[in-house]
Amino acid sequence: MAEFLSAFSWINIRFLLMGLWVTIEVAVVSVILSFIIGSLLGVIRYVKIPYLSSIVGFIIDMIRNLPLLLIIFFTYFALPKIGIHLGVMTSTIFALTIFESAMLAEVIRSGIVAVPKGQLEGALSNGLSFKQALWHIILPQAYKKMIPPIVSQFVSLIKDTSLATIIMLPEVTYRAQIIYAQEPNAIVAMFFALAVLYFALNYVISKIGRILDRRMAA
Repeated sequence: MAEFLSAFSWINIRFLLMGLWVTIEVAVVSVILSFIIGSLLGVIRYVKIPYLSSIVGFIIDMIRNLPLLLIIFFTYFALPKIGIHLGVMTSTIFALTIFESAMLAEVIRSGIVAVPKGQLEGALSNGLSFKQALWHIILPQAYKKMIPPIVSQFVSLIKDTSLATIIMLPEVTYRAQIIYAQEPNAIVAMFFALAVLYFALNYVISKIGRILDRRMAA
């Protein structure tokens, strides 16, 4: 027990919290970018633009069926071979954004499809263009329905940042590994600390999502 508690020195806690901040930075940027790109891709799939929607659909299906770890490897190790050099953090954000955009695109397309067709028909019959109807009528209703699955995807994204330890991103999991590599007796304590930190972060996000869902429903 003494060894377990000794692992939680201020130096180790501070080191972990610095890593947690890196995790949050990467997650926030990836969430924002993937939400924007995923929304665009989802709309393209929904409107069925000749050729473009099919190509986008194929790319989305391909990415969704690839392991995220493979995409991280590709962005960090393969892209430099063709002259594209990205830093560790940029590579992680790039990989997470690509993967999460593909996942969100399907969520958003499904959410739009779930809106009754009468909403679009009513908007068009009242003089709105298709673009105006989509932006002002369909998407707001679709996003209300999509809050739970979108929040779930964002929670998964935060957990997936730990995969970037493989390319030595100095996030919280990587820093925990450094600590127990130097202090072998601290391995259980570090796993416990990681569990607490990830749970706390994801619980807050899930709670915010539930609050938004209830307010939107009201």
